[in-house]
Amino acid sequence: MAAARTYQHPDTADIALARVLFALSEPLRLSMVGILAKRGEVDSLELGPDLPRSTLTHHTSLLRESGVVFVRAEGRKCLIRLRTADLESRFPGLVGTVLAGYADEAGQDEAAGGAGQDEAAADDAGQVGAAGGAA
Repeated sequence: MAAARTYQHPDTADIALARVLFALSEPLRLSMVGILAKRGEVDSLELGPDLPRSTLTHHTSLLRESGVVFVRAEGRKCLIRLRTADLESRFPGLVGTVLAGYADEAGQDEAAGGAGQDEAAADDAGQVGAAGGAA
């Protein structure tokens, strides 16, 4: 019988603002956090049912390593939940504010027929080019 999977998580005191902000800066990860905020603990496969497992693993690992989520194995499932209390104790209101801003932005993009997404992509491309390709 195989050994149970274990996951390493940063202690609450070691959760760094820069790492949390980086984890929340990617739209796919931000939508995953939104799902967790609404639904609580879920099987990680529910966060991206159409994603390749390698992509899902990459994003959930980054969220875990940054201290945003807690992951545990249960049989063949990989259950994941938001570390709400830990994040609130370190950075009060941060996750709620970011999620509210994301929801507002998504609503504006839908109202504009998605035009905001095209403009944001053009802005991102300009910033990358101006920075010499560095991200």
